[in-house]
Amino acid sequence: MADYTIIGGDKKEYGPVTSEEVRQWLAEGRLDSQSLVRSENDTEWRPLSTFPEFAAALPPRSPTPPALHPGPGPLPEVSLEAVRVPAICLIVAAALNAFVALWSTVKALFFPEDADKILAQMPAIDDPQAKQLVTSMVHWMTGPSAVAFNGLALILSLVVLAGSIRMLALRSYEFAFLAAILAMLPCVTPCCLLGLPFGIWAVIVLRKPGVKDHFN
Repeated sequence: MADYTIIGGDKKEYGPVTSEEVRQWLAEGRLDSQSLVRSENDTEWRPLSTFPEFAAALPPRSPTPPALHPGPGPLPEVSLEAVRVPAICLIVAAALNAFVALWSTVKALFFPEDADKILAQMPAIDDPQAKQLVTSMVHWMTGPSAVAFNGLALILSLVVLAGSIRMLALRSYEFAFLAAILAMLPCVTPCCLLGLPFGIWAVIVLRKPGVKDHFN
């Protein structure tokens, strides 16, 4: 079975694709008789109407020229279906992280832990450098820096949540892409097992050809 390369209405090349895919795009109205096609045996582009194997699939001639349409990228409903699951996963992860960050911020503000008490309960450390490092980390996790860190995590989690909701509605492509990137940051997702794979998945889907064209 010969493979075909198509020039879409956006002047981009698509393929190689099979003859069945070409017939499917014809049936969906994403190609017409004047679409330029080149088979694996051709050296030049030809109108689709010159390929006898597609004669039965071509729409009947119309007295008026067909309306301009995009190339054979995904249709809007296909783009929506592609982004739906990763967007929902990001919404869930961002909501969970926002809740955790909010509670951690409230706890650091109103119920701060005593760093000296925590250090007193820890086993003795003989290495002076290791002891200094542990002491610094405990003070950092229980002091004003903890409030700043958790507050930042809360703000960024809300940004990811808002961007994921926009992604689910095929709105604000740049905002949705930013949300997917932020979801992969450890400070936004205390449980990186959630944010990292979902963020990568969303980025891959958003970068698929034609998906961006269906965002408002």
